[in-house]
Amino acid sequence: MTEAGDGAGSTVETRDCLVRQFEIAWALTQYHLDGLTTEECLWRPADRGLHVHQDADGRWRADWPEHEGYDLGPPSIAWLTWHLGFWWSMVLDHSLAHATLTREAVAWPGDADGVRAWIEGLQARWRAMLEQLTDDDLRSAERTRWPIQDRPFGDVVAWASLELMKNASEIGYARFLYAVRTG
Repeated sequence: MTEAGDGAGSTVETRDCLVRQFEIAWALTQYHLDGLTTEECLWRPADRGLHVHQDADGRWRADWPEHEGYDLGPPSIAWLTWHLGFWWSMVLDHSLAHATLTREAVAWPGDADGVRAWIEGLQARWRAMLEQLTDDDLRSAERTRWPIQDRPFGDVVAWASLELMKNASEIGYARFLYAVRTG
């Protein structure tokens, strides 16, 4: 099905393909978030690695790496879920709102139930936006302000699905490690 005047490769086909990609990534994310516990989130798979820390005000802040080298160590699930919520919050704010959100303003919810609610809320907002996209929206760079610029917004939509799949895979891998830990 194509929109009038669009011809082959129209927005409906392109948008539907992007939505299907997103749905696959979201299904894997849901799988790995289902049953996730706060204990799993706060477990550290190694002595060092990216994690979250509660500040004096009770807000959970995430470590921010100076580099992306392997010697950082593996991140905790808390950090991975924070990162997922961080980039998704940023892309929504910078694509659909005032583009004022900063990394420092994005806190980790503090427990697994809060993580699920936060990420499900972001998913609902993203999905609603996806369903409204037109061919012009996908081709235009008007909304493309974070994490890339000067590219069609369709590139951001595709990037978000890739990033979601990557984060879901990392969370799943960390859950496997947690399940077989010793001591």
